[in-house]
Amino acid sequence: MMKAKIELQYPVEVDGRKISTLTMRRPKVRDDRDARRIGGDDDAARELALFGNLCGEAPELIEELDLADYHRLQMAFRGFFEGASPPAA
Repeated sequence: MMKAKIELQYPVEVDGRKISTLTMRRPKVRDDRDARRIGGDDDAARELALFGNLCGEAPELIEELDLADYHRLQMAFRGFFEGASPPAA
């Protein structure tokens, strides 16, 4: 899966735009590094930065999502890793 389309159950309006769908692309190593740089030791801030970047939106938009829709983003993110083999020990 290269991208995940997330239909929001509770659309949000930010800067005059009504957002009812987000498209999340697969993460890259640089996305994780950028999120760690931005969020520091705050796990929630890192995830907001990461999800915003992957969806092409500002973290502030992600913060406005209903918690049910945010959970859908988390599930879409996890879906990118389903079936991935764990590293060899």
